[in-house]
Amino acid sequence: MKKTVAISAAFFLTVSTMQGAEDLSSMFSQGKTSGQIRMFYVDREYQGGAGNDVHRNTMVAGGYLKYETAALSGLSAAAAFYATKQIHWLDYEVQDPSLLGTGMQSYSVMGEAYINYDMSHLGTKSSAKLGYQRYDVPMMGSDDARMLPNTFEVYKLTNTDIENVSFQLAHVSAIAYGTFSNIYSGGILGATSGYPAKGNAGTGTYHNLGQAAVGKDTKGVSHAMVSFKNKNFNAKVSDDYAWDLYNTLYAEAGVSWNCLLNDDVHPFVSLQAIKQKSVGDDYMQLSAMGGDGTVDSFYWAAKAGANYAGLTAYAAYSQTGANDADEDPYKNAIITQFGGMPAYTQGMVTRHQFIAGTKSYKVAAEYSFKEQGANLSTALYYVSFDMDVNSGYGVERTATEAGFDIQYYPEAVKNLQLRLRGNFPRDFAETTAGNDTGWSEYRLIANYNF
Repeated sequence: MKKTVAISAAFFLTVSTMQGAEDLSSMFSQGKTSGQIRMFYVDREYQGGAGNDVHRNTMVAGGYLKYETAALSGLSAAAAFYATKQIHWLDYEVQDPSLLGTGMQSYSVMGEAYINYDMSHLGTKSSAKLGYQRYDVPMMGSDDARMLPNTFEVYKLTNTDIENVSFQLAHVSAIAYGTFSNIYSGGILGATSGYPAKGNAGTGTYHNLGQAAVGKDTKGVSHAMVSFKNKNFNAKVSDDYAWDLYNTLYAEAGVSWNCLLNDDVHPFVSLQAIKQKSVGDDYMQLSAMGGDGTVDSFYWAAKAGANYAGLTAYAAYSQTGANDADEDPYKNAIITQFGGMPAYTQGMVTRHQFIAGTKSYKVAAEYSFKEQGANLSTALYYVSFDMDVNSGYGVERTATEAGFDIQYYPEAVKNLQLRLRGNFPRDFAETTAGNDTGWSEYRLIANYNF
């Protein structure tokens, strides 16, 4: 936070010298306030294995409040506070940790505090955004799946001078994990699902990226990305160099077209690939489970489907390389410890597709009722993860997850979203044959944006 405040002060002093106090004052008086009020209820009933007698539920309220100044010579600033607060009037048998902070506590955090410099007045479609902010690229992200998202300390530059092409350079030095991170206790499951290999790093507090990932300070993550998009084709290549951890190269491309037999049908196909390799001092060794911790992995996936009227349906497949019996589980796994989750085959909860030796299959369909006059959409999916004996669990198994997602925007209350979600994993975890864990979970969410 000290770095961000110092940078902001330097910019404001420069602007006030050039423009005068009156212009700087209007920069704030013409600013705008925005935010979101969120209520979230989770109800999970475990089945199978040792967890068949556990019922977990929690309700919370919170969201964020943001203020953003008007731009002065392209310069603006913003700050946003995020908070989650438990609602106590319900009878909780076992609380769900994914909605609260460390130790099941309510908390608040300054999730955003940045300055933005829009350079369009200089004749270039470039901007620099410096400080604490939400940040979403393929292998790092806010992962806003529960109550509060991940936020980051980021210094990034973007440019769109070339038509249909976007460039981004960034350096990320710290992360404050959101409430979803409380689900993961570390090890190979956490490291391949967007969270630390060493266990929960604590929510609502900014950590050096290396400390968060493996308990060792690093220089953070340096990122470069170029993307192209027009009406029928899109492509993206990004590289994330996590200093002294691993380098991750991500590539994706997709194409869509009009069906020759029916112009109302729009098929699409897309491919993605991830290549990852340990770099520098290879601190992943600090969190390895019995081996050397070195990562040298490859993942690929394909997705094919079609849009017709309000219906979208697709099937996807992905695969990671397999480990030998004497290799560390991290060797052929895709490690993503900072919220990034771009996989075509992920479930709502189950994210086993990045574990070594896993073949994943997914089918999904979504239907929008807008043409019928209702601002309602429904989605169904089913995903299967075939995992080999050297995945890190020591048991060959197939984990599955089915689920649904219903979103409704009532006309009577503008900007309100009501959402009902359900997920039903089976064989989610199995450390010994027959001792598996699954559950049936329902989520009721209300989001009001202003």
